[in-house]
Amino acid sequence: MADVALLTTSDGRPLAQALVQAQARARRRAFFLVLPLLLFVIFSFILPIGQMLHRSVYNDGFSASAPELGAWFAQNPASTPPDEAAFAALAADLANMQANRLAGEAGTRINYVIPETRSLFTRTARDAKNLTPPYQAALLAVDPKWGDPALWQAMRAASSAYTLDFYLVSADFQRTADGSIERVDENRQIYIALFVKTFILSAIITVLCLLIAFPVAHLLATLPMAKANLLMILVLLPFWTSLLVRTTSWMALLQGEGVINDLLVWIGAIAEDGRLRMINNQTGTIIVMTHILLPFMILPLYSVMKVIPPSYARAARSLGATSWTTFRRIYLPQTLPGVAAGSLLVFILAVGYYITPALVGGADGQLISNLIDFHMDRSNWSMAAALSAMLLVGVLILYWLYDRLVGIDRLKLG
Repeated sequence: MADVALLTTSDGRPLAQALVQAQARARRRAFFLVLPLLLFVIFSFILPIGQMLHRSVYNDGFSASAPELGAWFAQNPASTPPDEAAFAALAADLANMQANRLAGEAGTRINYVIPETRSLFTRTARDAKNLTPPYQAALLAVDPKWGDPALWQAMRAASSAYTLDFYLVSADFQRTADGSIERVDENRQIYIALFVKTFILSAIITVLCLLIAFPVAHLLATLPMAKANLLMILVLLPFWTSLLVRTTSWMALLQGEGVINDLLVWIGAIAEDGRLRMINNQTGTIIVMTHILLPFMILPLYSVMKVIPPSYARAARSLGATSWTTFRRIYLPQTLPGVAAGSLLVFILAVGYYITPALVGGADGQLISNLIDFHMDRSNWSMAAALSAMLLVGVLILYWLYDRLVGIDRLKLG
């Protein structure tokens, strides 16, 4: 080591010091090379997701409009029933909301938790300047709903800009008048059922894509080059066609007076009055999404099948194995990385699909992504963000389970 320390470079610097400096320069060059990609990931992926997660727990629509009532909530424990001071603070905030045109925004925030309260705020705010003490009796005279304990509990929860109420609603729960949490009535439970429906339909689409893609990928891997190239062009053709064009084309094919039903009537498979209903329902969603997502299953399978040596199958046959045994014990296990990669890719894409279910799914074939869009269109971004976060967590859990059961290192996308 002493000899190494005495070694110097041509310009007289110690060799150890020169090596350290060279490694530092190499690290800096590598960092600057990946810096554009890092910035792209941060601004297009990490920051939007972070903003979404923040928006799912932050909404100041009520807290910023009701400072007096927020101060009363801060000074009194949750079990304290509203007294005259609370109603006076509410009356002052309603008058301020009317002056600054904030009643609709504040009422909308409470309406996320308790339906039909937005109109209560806007209607009462218009008369707030005419309210006189005692304010409790005056507000109850305007509308008895102001005495509802559940409404006061909702306003207490909304008095802080940070809240978990949107996650509660997304999981079909609600706060009771005493602040406890309970599941909403069965006829109002829509979110969890839609999550389950989304994952089930995505699993069905994934299985159908796998069943169709496996023989197609096998043909691509075994056909002569000229025929394989032609088949590959047919597989890739959807990538060169607009998604909207493909979806609307399926609408023309699947409708009651569409090409498929006309063909079935013409060949006598169905009667004129027995035309199949294949659009604006789950059937249409499954058919169209299977077609659109099929290439995402074929390509990973093809990339794996292409490198499987044909000699393995010939060797198994020469040793007496049947075609089924050769496929099951020799060929299929070698395709599992492609099966896993294609299935995971198709499933994740199907879970978050929006355009196709919106156009061909109707009310019966809608997925959770369509409900997220519904909330975003109506400016309830916090609710949309909470649903998106729950969907993200669900996908990450499935991804984690896959890693634990199969191993993410076995994924092969190409």
